[in-house]
Amino acid sequence: MTGPGEGKIKIGKADVYIHLKGKSNARVTHVDIELDELNKIIKPGEASYVQGKEGRVFIGLKREMISRAEKLVKKEKEIVQNKNIY
Repeated sequence: MTGPGEGKIKIGKADVYIHLKGKSNARVTHVDIELDELNKIIKPGEASYVQGKEGRVFIGLKREMISRAEKLVKKEKEIVQNKNIY
């Protein structure tokens, strides 16, 4: 894992589960990453690309998702700046 670094914005702590086929309506065994902030970037029903990396996974984003992610970061930076003003 590479941890924090320049250009990396932490968006929260996710709950991660192995969801077994046949349990809780799972049709296939898969990994669930549960984090509300992800739905601000990847909308329900949208598909993306995932690649395993050493100690982590990489989620590739499509153009629309990249735009939403960048807007989310910009909005969060504005909120932090406004808090520092007062």
